[in-house]
Amino acid sequence: MVRLPNLLIMALCLTLTQTCLLYPQQPLQALLNVRFLLLLLATLCVAAGGYIINDYYDVKIDAINRPEQLVVGHSVGRRAAMMAHLILSFEGVLVAGVLSRVVGLVTLGAALLLWGYSARFKRLPLVGNLSIGLLTAALVLLPELLQRTGSTAVWAYALAAFLLTVVREIIKDIEDMRGDAAHDCRTLPLVIGIARSKWVAGLFLVSLGWLVAAAALEGFASGYWRLGLWLLGAVLGPMLMMGWQLLRADRKRHFAQLSLLCKLTMLAGVLSMLVLGR
Repeated sequence: MVRLPNLLIMALCLTLTQTCLLYPQQPLQALLNVRFLLLLLATLCVAAGGYIINDYYDVKIDAINRPEQLVVGHSVGRRAAMMAHLILSFEGVLVAGVLSRVVGLVTLGAALLLWGYSARFKRLPLVGNLSIGLLTAALVLLPELLQRTGSTAVWAYALAAFLLTVVREIIKDIEDMRGDAAHDCRTLPLVIGIARSKWVAGLFLVSLGWLVAAAALEGFASGYWRLGLWLLGAVLGPMLMMGWQLLRADRKRHFAQLSLLCKLTMLAGVLSMLVLGR
C-alpha cells in the first residue's frame, strides 16, 4: 500500500538535497543531523499515508486499471486502511510541526492536499495533475524550508520536479482512461481528448526542456562541466526521446512506456544533485 520503491526515491531526493545542494562541504554531518532525520521521517509518513488514502478511494477504478496491484479491499480492509492513513498523516504533521512552524504548515497542507486529491481533485481536469506537481516540488523544498540556507538551486530543482511530474500525471491519465471513464471521472483526456492532452503535456515538457538546457549552459559557464554533460546526456536526451514518443503515442502500452521514461528521467534529474555536489 505504501509504495516502498517510491518512498525510497523520496528519501533519496531529500538526502541528496540536504547533502549535495545545501551542505556539500559537510555531507555526512548534514545527513546525520537529527532535525533532518526527523524531517525525513515526517515526510515519508505523510507520503505513505497519502498512498494509502489514494488506494482507499480508488478501489473500484484500480480493479479495472490495475487489478494485479489491488490491496485495499482485497488484502487489507478499508477500515484498517483508513486508520493507517490517519495515524501516519497525524504522526508526520506532528513531527514536522515540532521542527518548524513553516515546515509544519507545509506538511499539513501536503496531507490535506493528498486527501483532497484522492477524494476529488484527481477526477478533475488538470487540477489533480497540478496538485501532484506541487506536492513533488514541496518535497524538494522541505530541507531548504527547514534550514533556510538561501540556496537558489533547490528552487530550480523544485520547479523542474513540478514540470516533469505534471507531464507524467497527464500521461498516466491517458493510460488510465478506461477505468476513469467507467467511474465518471473528468480527467484531462476525457474532457479535451487524447490529442489535445498530449499537446498540454508537451507544453510542460518544452518548458522543462528550456529549464534543463539553461541549467546545463550555466553549468558549463560556471565550470561545472560534469553537471552540464549530465544534464544534456542523462536528462535532456531522454526528454527529447520522450517528446518524440509522445507525438507518436496512440496506444495504452505507448503511454505506459512514456510513464516509465518519465520516472527514469526524474531519477536522472535527482542524481544530477550528486554530480553538482562533487
